[in-house]
Amino acid sequence: MVAQQVWIGAAAGFAGDRPDSSGPLIEALARHDGPRFLIFETLAERTLALAQLDRLADPARGEVPALKRLLWPALAPCAAAGIKIIGNFGGANPFGAAAKIQAWATELGCADLKIAIVSGDDMRDTFAPADFARMEIDGALLSSEPAIISANAYLGADAIAEALDRGADVVVTGRVADPALVLGPLKYSFGWADDDWDRLAAGILAGHLLECGSQVTGGYFADPGVKDVPGMDVLGYPIAEVDPDGVFTITKPAGTGGLVDRRTVTEQILYEIHDPAAYLTPDAILDLTQVELTEVGSDRIRVTGASGRARPETLKATVCFDGGLLAEAEISYAGPNAKSRAALAIETVTKRLAFLHPSLHVRADVIGIVSVFGDTSGSLLSAGIPGVRDGDLRVRFAAETADRAAAECLLDEVEALYCAGPAGGGGVRKRLTPRLRSASCLVDRKRVTPQISLLETA
Repeated sequence: MVAQQVWIGAAAGFAGDRPDSSGPLIEALARHDGPRFLIFETLAERTLALAQLDRLADPARGEVPALKRLLWPALAPCAAAGIKIIGNFGGANPFGAAAKIQAWATELGCADLKIAIVSGDDMRDTFAPADFARMEIDGALLSSEPAIISANAYLGADAIAEALDRGADVVVTGRVADPALVLGPLKYSFGWADDDWDRLAAGILAGHLLECGSQVTGGYFADPGVKDVPGMDVLGYPIAEVDPDGVFTITKPAGTGGLVDRRTVTEQILYEIHDPAAYLTPDAILDLTQVELTEVGSDRIRVTGASGRARPETLKATVCFDGGLLAEAEISYAGPNAKSRAALAIETVTKRLAFLHPSLHVRADVIGIVSVFGDTSGSLLSAGIPGVRDGDLRVRFAAETADRAAAECLLDEVEALYCAGPAGGGGVRKRLTPRLRSASCLVDRKRVTPQISLLETA
């Protein structure tokens, strides 16, 4: 039987989201009958790159690090209420993530949860480095054919829908397109056809509005005195109430903080949209140009007018390769003449590195003075630190390099400022971070095969 309405709550918009966001969502979803889903969108490109590094260090890892923090509070209540969970928290290791979720479910007394894994996004063994170089979009980062650490295609909603059709209570994915986390359960619940482009587009739009969690309920919208949002400390996360024709309402749990109005929804609709008339996803091309927003109640916005066209013949893929090391070190200068002492510290370190490691380019920033709007070449700093004499200044040095010795030298030189001067430096913090570089490719979708696996229970 086709559902009459579907309710989907978004408990996370990125890997570092709040673990207590799911509680009010689960309570709100549990009040309804019919299909209800809780999604966790946790896999930004940077998050996946870090997960790949984690998997390389230990093949048993590679899931989103916050997996337990996010899932532990939600598993038992969702099982009790019959709410299905879908998340891309599998990261670089969805099978490992699924095994951990199963162990936690057993510990929480809901061992009968059926867990499905969506895989097939990993393309490392499908293409050679030369193939990726030919498929790269608008660049030549892969032209030297570096050793590929990871290559992941953005899968669509079909595999998620099939996993739910096989009875899954929890669906664990790796790299899927963010809106697919919502479109998958909608296709499953409503039986939308693969070429019903307008309804698919509406589902994609619902997913786009939910994918960043509390951004659409006022979180990223808030700007005191300009765009005021109440109850930021108890911010509610979004719920989409979706009808069979694709019309939907964005709202949030009653009694929570935050705000859902035309402004918050409009901002999130436009977020990351390259072409409002042609937003490309694996499942359809979304046209936003005729979308209308209607306030139908307090914290309730009705969304209509999405239209769609046939899906692209290619899938986007992110390819990661070794990016060397990032060396970072910071030191503070406070009090009278802090500006001059900070400037002298920068001059000292950069001059010493110029003869110790001439090929190392060091960037220096004075945080709060010249950092966010600074420049890598240092031209703003060379004109003198503006605006202050006294105060509390944090100087940051950074360099990218494949030369570990050079990177470590920078860290040592900043620490040496403790005694080598200038006066009054303190609070040195330093770190060396392995980096991945990434490039985007377009891949023939026929070369990518999504796979669905059900985790065997004891």
